[in-house]
Amino acid sequence: MPRPKSEFEGIYPCEFYEPEELLDADVMYTIGEIARLLQGLDPDADVDEGTEAVIVDWAVPWVMVNADDLVVGEPPTDDDPGYYGLRTE
Repeated sequence: MPRPKSEFEGIYPCEFYEPEELLDADVMYTIGEIARLLQGLDPDADVDEGTEAVIVDWAVPWVMVNADDLVVGEPPTDDDPGYYGLRTE
């Protein structure tokens, strides 16, 4: 249900990182690692399963919106996740 803005202690600008601000040009990342970076965490930070699900929900649209600035790496095996990196060409 919608809530009035007055019910919130703080309201902040909705700003997202640009790919070149977030990703190291020489590294490939999983969606989970990108999700952590978007939250200001280390890509290998330990987060609980519920938190990971929420932050990944934010990361997937970010990857889609920034697809023109990203590359995709073939997963090492069929059971491994995909990897994304900064397009440098």
